[in-house]
Amino acid sequence: MNGLMLCNDSRTIMRQELETIPTPKATPTWRPVPHSLVADLAVSESQRRGWNIVSEDYGLGSGESKMFGVLRFSPNGRSDFTRALEIRNSHDKSLAVGLTAGISVQVCSNLAFSGEIVIHRRHTSGIELDGLVGSVFDRLEESFIRLERNADGLKMKAISIDDARRIIVVAAEMKAVPSCDILTVLDEFRNPRHEEFKERTRWSLLNAFTEIAKKYSPPRFDLCQRKLSELFRLDA
Repeated sequence: MNGLMLCNDSRTIMRQELETIPTPKATPTWRPVPHSLVADLAVSESQRRGWNIVSEDYGLGSGESKMFGVLRFSPNGRSDFTRALEIRNSHDKSLAVGLTAGISVQVCSNLAFSGEIVIHRRHTSGIELDGLVGSVFDRLEESFIRLERNADGLKMKAISIDDARRIIVVAAEMKAVPSCDILTVLDEFRNPRHEEFKERTRWSLLNAFTEIAKKYSPPRFDLCQRKLSELFRLDA
């Protein structure tokens, strides 16, 4: 998942390998969902709808209790980014089952996600989850369109270095990034490694954040993306 698996308790994994991860026993009030089921349902529904999957990446965090995945789909008539789908699940009650719409920047594979978790089921069975997937993908289509529209709006908003400094500090206060990355993000904004972000806009600043976030573990990256979505109003 874009080299995000750097923490000692995190690792990348193939989708087929998710079947080897044991699922804890259910209790009367909690029924955990297998990581493999969440991933397989998302892939199957994508294929059923003709969404051309160009890549799949999965990672495990906190041992094997948390699973995060990203599916990328071929461009929908655009050359600047592809659509992306984040999958999340946990076996330790820390995360609900979730699917989230996103975009992946073509030139660098930077990821930006909507803050809205389209599936959000903490106590569910596999059968219930299966029945939800079709309606969830209908909502995902709306989320993709809103996210793409708002990304286009960020490209039109120029920003000064001083304003960028203030936003980065606010992001650190929100826990989107650790304070030790304030200067790292600012340096990336000042001197982006990709020519496409030379123009100083809110879109370029968002990509400075997401470029640095590639080093984060899956749980840390997930938190970063949700906070950035709020800060940059990607769901507005």
